[in-house]
Amino acid sequence: MSAPTPPAMPTIRPSSPWRDYWVVTKPRVTALAVFTSFIGMLLVDTRFPPMSIVIGGCLGIALLAGASFAMNCLLEAAVDARMKRTQRRPSAQGRLSTMQIVLFALLLGALGSAVLIVTTNVLTWALTLGTFFGYAFVYTLYLKPNTPQNIVIGGAAGAMPPVLGWAAVANDVSAPALLLFLIIFAWTPPHFWALALYRQEDYEKSGLPMLPVTHGRDFTLLHMLLYTWLLLAVSLLPVAIRMNGLIYGVAALLLGLRFVQLVWQLRRDYSDAKSRAVFRFSLTYLAALFAVLLADHYLRF
Repeated sequence: MSAPTPPAMPTIRPSSPWRDYWVVTKPRVTALAVFTSFIGMLLVDTRFPPMSIVIGGCLGIALLAGASFAMNCLLEAAVDARMKRTQRRPSAQGRLSTMQIVLFALLLGALGSAVLIVTTNVLTWALTLGTFFGYAFVYTLYLKPNTPQNIVIGGAAGAMPPVLGWAAVANDVSAPALLLFLIIFAWTPPHFWALALYRQEDYEKSGLPMLPVTHGRDFTLLHMLLYTWLLLAVSLLPVAIRMNGLIYGVAALLLGLRFVQLVWQLRRDYSDAKSRAVFRFSLTYLAALFAVLLADHYLRF
């Protein structure tokens, strides 16, 4: 009798180069930046901004964000290769060369700059360029590998998109824009530390001084709780300066208390599953808070 035929090995399809370029722009993070920028645009006035500014501003910010994230992937390729969460990135696996990523980032940056200058104003372009240059180089090269407070300090770059959207329409940066910045700035540490807690083993392998690695779980959970209280307080400031009204105030209070409750429960009885739940809720929290902030703004007028 003939030997049995071995089962066929599954075919591994090579990744599309176009998809690899798309992946290094971190499309989900870019989408969040564009979403909060769009909210910033709509909060300047009760009238809808000119479509040319909305489309051009969102596109330009997306392109410059994509350029920044591509450079971030390139500069962190060696670190990403050691982490399960990021080891499949094209930059970590070498599917895109250094030159390919650099040229791609330069192209996106040039296109984004041109779009912003033509459709918005120089202030928006300068702020956007500074924001994503700071993320790609200052945060990636100096903050992230050298201090456990990297997320706190580097959170300034992640908090800038609503300011960029505001500047695109108003051509200035006033108190309401700065409050939007403060909300995201206070939201970033508990959001990211929840991820870092259930990915602690990954960060230990990476060599990055993330807070759970350098100071332990309990210390990190205490700081998460403190930042969620800070976030609750900051999120109510738009009511205090009469930027928003009762609808937003009630929603911000309820969302903030729920965030505090989840982190409190996580600190009392930690599990990776609960940490994942906090991370997921943090995304829901930000989207819901900004959506209600926008709805309240238009319902009041």
